[in-house]
Amino acid sequence: MDDDRVIMARARMHLVPAVLALASPPWQRDVWLDPEVFEDLEYVIHTLFDDFCDAEHPERYLGIGLRSEEEVVLLRELDRALTVAEDQAPGGFDAEMLRVEGWSEVVSVAGRLAQVMVANDLGELLALQEARGGAEA
Repeated sequence: MDDDRVIMARARMHLVPAVLALASPPWQRDVWLDPEVFEDLEYVIHTLFDDFCDAEHPERYLGIGLRSEEEVVLLRELDRALTVAEDQAPGGFDAEMLRVEGWSEVVSVAGRLAQVMVANDLGELLALQEARGGAEA
């Protein structure tokens, strides 16, 4: 059981910040458009689709990097929104992506997903703390 929690925590350490980045236009402008900074949209997409999840088939990551069916549904919705935005930005450059009409839907869905992921993580922390407190009593 503890190994599963560690695997989940390690995946979440990458997934949650990637989703938060997609939900934050100020972050996107300040970080992704700065050539001096390592993170860009490609890095975030790579995290969500290749390294720690598969946003096209998120159900496979339920219990590994995703905590709930709601996260699975929202990640699938985020994949669709990203696909629409990518189709509107044939050059695929970050600055171009941030300007397309479909980008607002990416930000909106990512914001909803970020809220759910953070709430689920806080719920898990509370459960762990309560279990620890119950064991000490």
